[in-house]
Amino acid sequence: MDNIETLESILKRLLASIPEIKSAAIVSVEGLPIASALPTGVDDTRIAAMTAAILSLGERAAQELAKGELEQVLVKGNNGYLITMFAGENAVLTVSTTADVKLGLIFLDCKRTCEKIAQLI
Repeated sequence: MDNIETLESILKRLLASIPEIKSAAIVSVEGLPIASALPTGVDDTRIAAMTAAILSLGERAAQELAKGELEQVLVKGNNGYLITMFAGENAVLTVSTTADVKLGLIFLDCKRTCEKIAQLI
């Protein structure tokens, strides 16, 4: 099994473990898609580019406000959350959840998933 298949299986396991996670993607810090489990019709290239933009702004804000190194970015909308976390030096995990998700559980599972991704990339 090559790395892409392994990364996609990691994403599928994450989605299966928490029903409130509706989609997930692994993107490079430059904004290129690496692997994804997105709904039909969602462009992984666009998601990757938006993730990189969010990440860049988060890093600048954390630096400007002396909050240390950025660990994650959380975006809350009426219908749920978008969580972006570093998965090693070269990749980022982005997940989309429903509004009724337990964030502590999501953070824990996403952190573990990021550690697995970091070992492969």
